[in-house]
Amino acid sequence: MIELTSGEFNAQSFLDQYTSGSAEYEMLKKLNESTHTYKYPDLDELTFEIKMRRAIINASLDLYRARLSFRTFQDSKCNEDFWRRMSNGGFALKQGVKASDAINDIYRNTRQYGTECATAIVIVYYKAVLEVYGASLFDKAFTDIVLMNWQQMDELLSIATYRKLPDYIPGDCRYFRNPDVNPLTPEWQGENAIDMGNGKYYGHGIGISDANRIIAVLNQNRVADSTISAYLMDTATRPDFGSLYMYWKNS
Repeated sequence: MIELTSGEFNAQSFLDQYTSGSAEYEMLKKLNESTHTYKYPDLDELTFEIKMRRAIINASLDLYRARLSFRTFQDSKCNEDFWRRMSNGGFALKQGVKASDAINDIYRNTRQYGTECATAIVIVYYKAVLEVYGASLFDKAFTDIVLMNWQQMDELLSIATYRKLPDYIPGDCRYFRNPDVNPLTPEWQGENAIDMGNGKYYGHGIGISDANRIIAVLNQNRVADSTISAYLMDTATRPDFGSLYMYWKNS
Protein backbone atom coordinates (compact mmCIF):
# COMPACT_ATOMS: atom_id res chain seq x y z
CA MET A 1 0.00 0.00 0.00
CA ILE A 2 0.98 3.66 -0.40
CA GLU A 3 1.28 5.78 2.72
CA LEU A 4 1.84 9.54 2.78
CA THR A 5 3.43 11.18 5.81
CA SER A 6 1.58 14.38 4.97
CA GLY A 7 -1.86 12.80 5.24
CA GLU A 8 -4.35 10.30 3.87
CA PHE A 9 -3.79 8.93 0.37
CA ASN A 10 -6.80 8.64 -1.95
CA ALA A 11 -5.59 5.92 -4.30
CA GLN A 12 -8.57 5.91 -6.64
CA SER A 13 -8.48 9.68 -7.12
CA PHE A 14 -4.79 9.46 -8.02
CA LEU A 15 -5.31 6.47 -10.33
CA ASP A 16 -8.05 8.36 -12.17
CA GLN A 17 -5.41 10.80 -13.43
CA TYR A 18 -3.95 8.06 -15.62
CA THR A 19 -5.37 5.92 -18.42
CA SER A 20 -6.23 2.37 -17.44
CA GLY A 21 -3.68 0.04 -19.04
CA SER A 22 -0.94 2.68 -19.12
CA ALA A 23 2.44 2.08 -17.49
CA GLU A 24 1.65 4.77 -14.90
CA TYR A 25 -1.59 3.03 -14.00
CA GLU A 26 0.25 -0.28 -13.62
CA MET A 27 2.92 1.36 -11.44
CA LEU A 28 0.38 2.83 -9.05
CA LYS A 29 -1.74 -0.33 -8.91
CA LYS A 30 1.30 -2.41 -7.96
CA LEU A 31 2.45 0.06 -5.34
CA ASN A 32 -0.99 0.53 -3.80
CA GLU A 33 -2.11 -3.10 -3.86
CA SER A 34 1.16 -4.44 -2.46
CA THR A 35 1.35 -6.06 0.97
CA HIS A 36 4.46 -3.91 1.45
CA THR A 37 3.99 -0.31 2.63
CA TYR A 38 5.57 2.30 0.35
CA LYS A 39 6.06 5.49 2.33
CA TYR A 40 6.34 8.93 0.73
CA PRO A 41 6.57 12.29 2.51
CA ASP A 42 3.90 13.78 0.24
CA LEU A 43 2.06 13.39 -3.03
CA ASP A 44 4.62 15.50 -4.92
CA GLU A 45 7.40 12.95 -4.35
CA LEU A 46 5.19 10.06 -5.43
CA THR A 47 4.19 12.01 -8.55
CA PHE A 48 7.85 12.71 -9.28
CA GLU A 49 8.75 9.01 -9.08
CA ILE A 50 5.90 8.08 -11.41
CA LYS A 51 7.08 10.78 -13.85
CA MET A 52 10.67 9.49 -13.64
CA ARG A 53 9.62 5.90 -14.26
CA ARG A 54 7.60 6.98 -17.30
CA ALA A 55 10.62 8.96 -18.55
CA ILE A 56 12.78 5.83 -18.22
CA ILE A 57 10.29 3.89 -20.33
CA ASN A 58 10.13 6.69 -22.92
CA ALA A 59 13.93 6.96 -23.08
CA SER A 60 14.13 3.18 -23.63
CA LEU A 61 11.56 3.30 -26.42
CA ASP A 62 13.33 6.23 -28.10
CA LEU A 63 16.71 4.51 -27.92
CA TYR A 64 15.22 1.38 -29.46
CA ARG A 65 13.66 3.41 -32.27
CA ALA A 66 16.96 5.23 -32.85
CA ARG A 67 18.58 1.83 -33.52
CA LEU A 68 21.64 2.14 -31.30
CA SER A 69 24.04 -0.56 -32.50
CA PHE A 70 25.16 -3.38 -30.21
CA ARG A 71 28.93 -3.57 -29.75
CA THR A 72 31.22 -5.04 -27.12
CA PHE A 73 33.31 -2.70 -24.97
CA GLN A 74 36.33 -3.55 -27.15
CA ASP A 75 34.52 -2.28 -30.25
CA SER A 76 32.41 0.52 -28.77
CA LYS A 77 32.22 3.84 -30.59
CA CYS A 78 30.96 7.36 -29.88
CA ASN A 79 30.77 10.84 -31.38
CA GLU A 80 34.07 12.35 -30.28
CA ASP A 81 32.68 15.87 -30.64
CA PHE A 82 30.91 15.20 -27.35
CA TRP A 83 32.55 12.16 -25.74
CA ARG A 84 36.03 10.77 -25.19
CA ARG A 85 36.19 7.02 -25.72
CA MET A 86 38.11 5.49 -22.82
CA SER A 87 40.44 2.51 -23.06
CA ASN A 88 37.88 0.32 -21.26
CA GLY A 89 35.23 1.10 -23.87
CA GLY A 90 33.25 3.62 -21.83
CA PHE A 91 32.48 7.20 -22.84
CA ALA A 92 33.55 10.26 -20.81
CA LEU A 93 31.96 13.69 -21.29
CA LYS A 94 34.45 16.03 -22.93
CA GLN A 95 35.42 19.22 -21.14
CA GLY A 96 33.49 22.28 -22.26
CA VAL A 97 30.56 20.22 -23.54
CA LYS A 98 27.09 20.56 -22.01
CA ALA A 99 25.87 17.25 -20.62
CA SER A 100 22.40 17.80 -22.09
CA ASP A 101 23.83 18.30 -25.59
CA ALA A 102 25.96 15.18 -25.27
CA ILE A 103 23.10 12.95 -24.12
CA ASN A 104 20.76 14.31 -26.78
CA ASP A 105 23.41 13.69 -29.45
CA ILE A 106 23.23 9.95 -28.74
CA TYR A 107 19.56 10.06 -29.69
CA ARG A 108 20.03 12.41 -32.67
CA ASN A 109 23.19 10.95 -34.22
CA THR A 110 22.78 7.38 -33.06
CA ARG A 111 24.69 5.83 -35.97
CA GLN A 112 27.89 7.30 -34.54
CA TYR A 113 27.44 5.24 -31.35
CA GLY A 114 27.69 1.58 -30.44
CA THR A 115 27.93 -0.15 -27.07
CA GLU A 116 26.60 -3.06 -25.01
CA CYS A 117 23.52 -3.42 -22.81
CA ALA A 118 24.73 -2.03 -19.45
CA THR A 119 25.89 1.22 -21.04
CA ALA A 120 22.61 1.49 -22.96
CA ILE A 121 20.72 1.38 -19.66
CA VAL A 122 22.99 4.09 -18.22
CA ILE A 123 22.21 6.24 -21.28
CA VAL A 124 18.50 5.65 -20.66
CA TYR A 125 18.79 6.81 -17.03
CA TYR A 126 20.55 10.04 -17.94
CA LYS A 127 18.09 10.76 -20.76
CA ALA A 128 15.17 10.20 -18.40
CA VAL A 129 16.56 12.64 -15.84
CA LEU A 130 17.24 15.16 -18.60
CA GLU A 131 13.62 14.98 -19.73
CA VAL A 132 12.29 15.49 -16.19
CA TYR A 133 14.81 18.12 -15.07
CA GLY A 134 15.12 20.11 -18.29
CA ALA A 135 18.44 21.05 -19.89
CA SER A 136 19.39 23.93 -17.55
CA LEU A 137 19.03 21.97 -14.30
CA PHE A 138 20.49 18.82 -15.86
CA ASP A 139 23.65 20.69 -16.93
CA LYS A 140 23.98 22.12 -13.43
CA ALA A 141 23.58 18.70 -11.82
CA PHE A 142 25.82 16.66 -14.14
CA THR A 143 29.20 17.99 -15.23
CA ASP A 144 31.38 14.86 -15.29
CA ILE A 145 29.40 12.01 -16.85
CA VAL A 146 30.89 8.61 -17.63
CA LEU A 147 28.78 6.17 -19.63
CA MET A 148 29.64 2.57 -18.88
CA ASN A 149 28.09 0.83 -15.87
CA TRP A 150 26.46 1.42 -12.48
CA GLN A 151 29.81 1.79 -10.70
CA GLN A 152 30.70 4.93 -12.64
CA MET A 153 27.35 6.71 -12.35
CA ASP A 154 27.08 10.18 -10.84
CA GLU A 155 26.34 10.16 -7.08
CA LEU A 156 23.07 12.04 -7.58
CA LEU A 157 21.58 9.09 -9.46
CA SER A 158 22.81 6.59 -6.82
CA ILE A 159 21.96 3.51 -8.88
CA ALA A 160 21.55 0.42 -6.72
CA THR A 161 20.49 -3.20 -7.26
CA TYR A 162 18.02 -4.78 -4.83
CA ARG A 163 17.26 -8.47 -4.34
CA LYS A 164 14.03 -10.28 -3.55
CA LEU A 165 11.87 -7.16 -3.62
CA PRO A 166 8.19 -7.41 -2.69
CA ASP A 167 7.27 -5.90 -6.06
CA TYR A 168 8.81 -5.16 -9.46
CA ILE A 169 7.55 -1.95 -11.02
CA PRO A 170 7.58 -0.63 -14.61
CA GLY A 171 10.70 1.49 -15.01
CA ASP A 172 12.83 -1.01 -13.06
CA CYS A 173 15.87 -2.50 -14.72
CA ARG A 174 15.71 -6.30 -14.51
CA TYR A 175 18.46 -8.81 -15.30
CA PHE A 176 18.19 -12.00 -17.34
CA ARG A 177 21.10 -14.31 -16.49
CA ASN A 178 22.55 -16.89 -18.87
CA PRO A 179 24.60 -19.17 -16.58
CA ASP A 180 25.74 -21.53 -19.34
CA VAL A 181 26.84 -18.85 -21.79
CA ASN A 182 29.11 -19.89 -24.63
CA PRO A 183 32.61 -18.61 -23.68
CA LEU A 184 33.09 -17.51 -27.28
CA THR A 185 30.22 -15.00 -26.87
CA PRO A 186 30.61 -13.67 -23.29
CA GLU A 187 28.53 -10.59 -24.17
CA TRP A 188 25.49 -12.89 -23.97
CA GLN A 189 26.10 -13.87 -20.34
CA GLY A 190 23.00 -11.84 -19.50
CA GLU A 191 20.73 -8.99 -20.52
CA ASN A 192 19.90 -5.81 -18.65
CA ALA A 193 16.33 -4.93 -19.55
CA ILE A 194 13.97 -2.10 -18.64
CA ASP A 195 10.49 -3.19 -17.51
CA MET A 196 8.26 -1.32 -19.97
CA GLY A 197 5.00 -2.44 -18.34
CA ASN A 198 2.37 -4.90 -19.56
CA GLY A 199 4.89 -7.77 -19.61
CA LYS A 200 7.30 -6.11 -22.06
CA TYR A 201 11.01 -5.37 -21.64
CA TYR A 202 13.58 -3.33 -23.52
CA GLY A 203 16.98 -4.98 -23.83
CA HIS A 204 19.66 -3.40 -26.00
CA GLY A 205 20.65 -5.84 -28.74
CA ILE A 206 17.38 -7.75 -28.43
CA GLY A 207 14.77 -5.00 -28.61
CA ILE A 208 11.34 -4.81 -27.00
CA SER A 209 9.77 -8.16 -26.25
CA ASP A 210 8.45 -10.36 -23.48
CA ALA A 211 10.56 -12.34 -21.02
CA ASN A 212 10.18 -15.61 -22.93
CA ARG A 213 11.77 -14.18 -26.08
CA ILE A 214 14.69 -12.66 -24.18
CA ILE A 215 15.31 -16.02 -22.53
CA ALA A 216 15.06 -17.77 -25.91
CA VAL A 217 17.66 -15.42 -27.44
CA LEU A 218 20.05 -15.97 -24.53
CA ASN A 219 19.54 -19.72 -24.77
CA GLN A 220 20.77 -19.58 -28.36
CA ASN A 221 24.12 -18.46 -26.97
CA ARG A 222 24.83 -21.30 -24.52
CA VAL A 223 27.54 -23.92 -24.59
CA ALA A 224 26.74 -26.91 -26.79
CA ASP A 225 24.23 -29.39 -25.33
CA SER A 226 23.47 -27.18 -22.33
CA THR A 227 20.31 -28.03 -20.40
CA ILE A 228 20.47 -24.98 -18.10
CA SER A 229 18.18 -22.22 -19.30
CA ALA A 230 18.66 -18.50 -18.96
CA TYR A 231 16.23 -16.95 -16.47
CA LEU A 232 14.93 -13.68 -15.03
CA MET A 233 16.62 -12.96 -11.70
CA ASP A 234 14.69 -11.73 -8.66
CA THR A 235 16.58 -8.42 -8.65
CA ALA A 236 15.85 -4.87 -9.77
CA THR A 237 18.15 -1.92 -10.38
CA ARG A 238 16.75 1.53 -9.63
CA PRO A 239 17.93 5.12 -9.32
CA ASP A 240 17.46 6.86 -5.99
CA PHE A 241 14.21 8.61 -6.90
CA GLY A 242 14.11 10.35 -3.53
CA SER A 243 17.51 12.01 -4.01
CA LEU A 244 16.63 13.06 -7.55
CA TYR A 245 13.38 14.56 -6.27
CA MET A 246 15.05 16.52 -3.46
CA TYR A 247 17.61 18.02 -5.86
CA TRP A 248 14.83 18.98 -8.27
CA LYS A 249 12.67 20.42 -5.48
CA ASN A 250 15.47 22.44 -3.87
CA SER A 251 16.60 23.84 -7.22
